[in-house]
Amino acid sequence: MSNASNVVGGHKANLANPNTSEDSKARSKEILDGELADVEINVNSMEGKNPSNIAGGLKATIANPNVSQETKDSAK
Repeated sequence: MSNASNVVGGHKANLANPNTSEDSKARSKEILDGELADVEINVNSMEGKNPSNIAGGLKATIANPNVSQETKDSAK
């Protein structure tokens, strides 16, 4: 079975993609508003994630010159 948060993310990406058809976007919107409307996504979950990888990603964000100061501040 698919991970529900991955499915939701895929449909949201489809809605934001300028290269997908209006029919495809309408179908994604129907799915998000219907059968996936009650799916809760916890983006702050640390379950199953390697703390060292997370720390490395935050450090890379702070050092990246292409990242906004606001994002760098939130990564600290």
